[in-house]
Amino acid sequence: MAIMKDKEEQNTLKRHRSEDTNSSRVDAVLDCVAHPEFGNAFEMEETSDAEVLVDSELVTHKSHTVKEISTVAKTHQIEITGALEDAREVVTKLIGAMDENNRMIEQVEISKRNASLAINNAFETLQQSFEERKKTLLSELEAISLSKTTALTLQKEQFEKMIGDIGHYTDMASQILQTHTDHEIVALGGLIPTELQATLKRVQTISLTPNQHSNITVSVQTDDLIQKLSTLGQYLSPSSSTWMSTSVARVGARYHVKVQSKTSKGEEYPHGGVEVKGEMRSKTHNGAVVYGEVEDHRDGTYTITLTPQTAGPYQLLITMDGQHVQKSPNDLDVRPKRDYHTSCNAQQVIQCNRPLCVAIHDNGDIYVGSDDGCIYVFDQTGQLKNTMVSSGSGDGQFSSPSGVSIKGDVLYVADTHNHRVQKLTSSGKFLHMFGQRGSGQGQFNWPEGVIVDSNNKLIVSDSFNHRVQIFNENGGWLLTIDGKGSGNHSFQLPWGLALDPQGNIHVAALGSNTIKVFTKEGVYVRMYGDPNRPSGIAIDDEGYSLVSEYSGRCLSIYDPEGNKIHTVGNLKNPFGTALDPRDGSVFIANYGANTVLKYCV
Repeated sequence: MAIMKDKEEQNTLKRHRSEDTNSSRVDAVLDCVAHPEFGNAFEMEETSDAEVLVDSELVTHKSHTVKEISTVAKTHQIEITGALEDAREVVTKLIGAMDENNRMIEQVEISKRNASLAINNAFETLQQSFEERKKTLLSELEAISLSKTTALTLQKEQFEKMIGDIGHYTDMASQILQTHTDHEIVALGGLIPTELQATLKRVQTISLTPNQHSNITVSVQTDDLIQKLSTLGQYLSPSSSTWMSTSVARVGARYHVKVQSKTSKGEEYPHGGVEVKGEMRSKTHNGAVVYGEVEDHRDGTYTITLTPQTAGPYQLLITMDGQHVQKSPNDLDVRPKRDYHTSCNAQQVIQCNRPLCVAIHDNGDIYVGSDDGCIYVFDQTGQLKNTMVSSGSGDGQFSSPSGVSIKGDVLYVADTHNHRVQKLTSSGKFLHMFGQRGSGQGQFNWPEGVIVDSNNKLIVSDSFNHRVQIFNENGGWLLTIDGKGSGNHSFQLPWGLALDPQGNIHVAALGSNTIKVFTKEGVYVRMYGDPNRPSGIAIDDEGYSLVSEYSGRCLSIYDPEGNKIHTVGNLKNPFGTALDPRDGSVFIANYGANTVLKYCV
């Protein structure tokens, strides 16, 4: 404890004490007389009060922590420099944002001019069409009028001629009566009446009613047209337009994005003609860009196909008329090409009683149909999330559901022993069902599989009728692929079904030990493989087929040409096979082991 010798030092101490006793810092460099050894080469931070003995008196004094000025200054210099750099960075971003705003303002003017030109062109075209239609109607009117006038004129001339003939004979008769002798009257009297009567009879054979009516009625219905004109033209809103795809792509594989255009009111725009562009921008490979091919379906939807050649993180950008659609840009993970040639072990094992089939939701949920009449729903980690326990034959009840397929939030179930297909929400609410036992159109005998194509058509393997039936989304029958008979097209006990990237239907024929391929119109294409009682099949976006073999107790993998390239063994009577739409992971309903297996490729 320092001891102060005189009053002057005490006053100096008091003079330098902070007036604000709550202050945590002295803002100046102090020469504290209580600590003469520090001098003024230090910055002093007050931390707490302490009592100091001065001339035998206790005086309140601040104890100090001490920092060397050069060290503190250096720290402050670094902080100031960092703040300046931050400020420059922020200002640069603001300037960039201002430039982008200016560019956008210019783009708005350009868009305005383009839109104005489009409107003017559209209405000039309409006006031309109206003028052409008006000319056509007036020309048709002229033709109708001329036809009527000509017909009436000819009839009038016929009337005039008959009046002339009658007048001729009546004049002759009057003259004979007035000027001729009795002998002359006797001589001519028979001729005149005969000719006159003949003329009068001709009059009786023709209609004296005008052969044309005077009305020319035209119907120009303008109400509907005016109503349509009142809604003609829609301002599209790219920010409201939506697109659908997964967040994972593969090197060398086609990656598809579907876009739905919408109006500024958020309503779906049911027409084509919008300029849609899509691209992938690599975040690592010097900003390499993959440009997409756009297909306009002319109904307001567009499909963009992109094929990345290098793996890594990308940004996916989708624009309509130069403006980003909703969620664009979005991060995209492009993964290396799948290698099915190497051995792989199950990465996840889910316990499930007698699983028959499996399907994966876009959100990663795993739907499993069980031989106990239930549909089990597991989350991505394999934890049970929901159980549709409804064994029976009523609506929303199942008996050995052997096929499940999910699209969006709609679940389709091949309710095998009830000989029908059911449509439910992803949470299990019953929506619709169709089918009954039989062999007629729309009837089933143990339907084992069901899948949904891009047009929402349902494809069902009608196993014990040895055929595949195709329905619309409401269960209306459309087509039958009949497997009975002989020849390459025939098959027995169709079980699992899958669609390849071209939309062809692959049928795992359990009773024929082969895979048969048909077009969506039911035309036979080819067959491949020699699986031992194939029970399930899934096809990835590159065209590789993954076939589960019930009696072979394995999963066989075929390349797009149908050559077997790898086999995963040690399974126990597997049935259904499915792929995760997000990353291509393989799921197998391993029936004999009461498990669902997940393989990451």
